[in-house]
Amino acid sequence: MATVAAARPRVTHQPAERRWTPGRIAAYAVLILITLLFIAPLVWMISTSFKTDPDAIAPDPSWVPPNPTTGGYNAVLDAPNVPVFRWFFNSLLAALGQAAIVVATSALAAYALARLDFPGKRAIFALVVGTLFIPPVILLTPNFLTVGWLGWLDSLWAVIVPSAAAAFGVFFLRQFFLTLPRELEEAALLDGASRFQIFWRVILPLSRPALATLALLSFLTNWNDFLWPLYVLFNPSHLTLPAGLSQMQSSYTTHYPAIMAGAVVASIPVLLLFFLAQRYVIQGVSRTGLKG
Repeated sequence: MATVAAARPRVTHQPAERRWTPGRIAAYAVLILITLLFIAPLVWMISTSFKTDPDAIAPDPSWVPPNPTTGGYNAVLDAPNVPVFRWFFNSLLAALGQAAIVVATSALAAYALARLDFPGKRAIFALVVGTLFIPPVILLTPNFLTVGWLGWLDSLWAVIVPSAAAAFGVFFLRQFFLTLPRELEEAALLDGASRFQIFWRVILPLSRPALATLALLSFLTNWNDFLWPLYVLFNPSHLTLPAGLSQMQSSYTTHYPAIMAGAVVASIPVLLLFFLAQRYVIQGVSRTGLKG
């Protein structure tokens, strides 16, 4: 009997998650297609940055530069009338400043709406969420008048402060705070901690993924903003990077390799920031919105 049992072929069952079923193959094919759609503009931008002007506007475009050159990068980084590094520093300072203010104000407001009980809380939260449906372009004139009255025109304060009160940040963090167990706060209250101590020492350390996600989104929003800096910044040396790169396009000619080279330079901090914060972003998004 032992010999017969040993002679039987051993049947191995492949785990269900590793079986390449038709549905699984189709799902991967769709994901790969979507990935290619998102990557294609980035690849085209990098390719164009190494092309010559005739190759960039050729009727038969090519993904691979026929005559690779760094002329576009030289035109951006070495031109005396194009202060790219100054624009880069302005964008970095504005994006970091707005991200810090958005996280601070949104966290305080979100904690109050998630944990404190006061009259009109639901109405205030509904009003905050309702502002998300207002197109940002409607606020251009009121914000411009307000910034001018404060004397902030042609300064980075005009780029940082107007968008620092983020309704999305309040909604996002409130949903995350609702997923945290109340027992931790009740234990801290029994130990004599105040509300602010609970917020600072208990809630914020547990909310690092959500805070990192909101900081990254706020940074990207400010970093990519094009229209508002053009309205409030006048001196060429005060421009941010997206607004400054637009100055390289004249009325008659467009130096596409130089513009694409500038876009590559502008995308490097964003890619690095997302690479460093992707773990927190995934955790924050996966845990937000689980409880209403």
